[in-house]
Amino acid sequence: MGSAGLPEKAYKNLDFLTSKDARIIRILSEFLEPQTRFKKHNIIDTIVFFGSARLKSKKDAIKDLKDFKKDGNPKKRGYSKEIKKLETLVKMSKYYEDAVELAEKLTKWSMKLPTNQKRFIVCSGGGPGIMEAANKGAKKAGGYSIGLNISIPFEQFVNKYVKKELAFEFHYFFMRKFWFAYLAKALIVFPGGFGTLDEFMEILTLMQTGKIKKDMKVIVYDEDYWKNIINFEAFIENGMIDKEDLKLFDFCSSVDEMFEKIVSYVENHYLKNIG
Repeated sequence: MGSAGLPEKAYKNLDFLTSKDARIIRILSEFLEPQTRFKKHNIIDTIVFFGSARLKSKKDAIKDLKDFKKDGNPKKRGYSKEIKKLETLVKMSKYYEDAVELAEKLTKWSMKLPTNQKRFIVCSGGGPGIMEAANKGAKKAGGYSIGLNISIPFEQFVNKYVKKELAFEFHYFFMRKFWFAYLAKALIVFPGGFGTLDEFMEILTLMQTGKIKKDMKVIVYDEDYWKNIINFEAFIENGMIDKEDLKLFDFCSSVDEMFEKIVSYVENHYLKNIG
């Protein structure tokens, strides 16, 4: 019951709003509430960063390795396996640092565009790893960035580099993916696992089938990592895709190369008449 013994209004009834019957309302909320905030902050489009949540900065990865060597017992079962894992994370921290650098460069570039609108804003999944690195780079440049976080069982929290007004918490993966794709003019795929593959392949499928009709640059970073994970040529050899489908994305192996490809693409397709 509400105040003064009156029945609770439907839009204030949390039992109803969290029920199966109100699912469509929750889905619509995850479309309308972000849309309202993007309009309020005059955000027109984004550059999206995908990548592993498990990667750390070089500083943190080295610290974890040193701490384990200091406190661990070499005779304990699994010691050498854990050392190898931590050493790999130190090596892979390169991608975290590259994401920071690229996001910083892109943000500085976008902030200099002759417009009052917020164009080509760095956008990530809002969590740790590559997501954190992208938001960190944008903050280092003194700019905005977006974090589209997802509620999952192992508690992914929005990283500290995303301002509250542009931090989002999604329940539905498909609504989160919608906002990744809808505003993006460029998308960068850093090394990652199942989640990164899922996001990357869904975008490629939408482009391949013509569901994404706009011009959008997709860059996969870096070529050595991804070609070790996926035999892209085998798709063609086995007749599963056409050779032309591999033109839906580019490979890059350096920050400068990625930056130049993204800026050149965006300027050619979206900035000819700006100003």
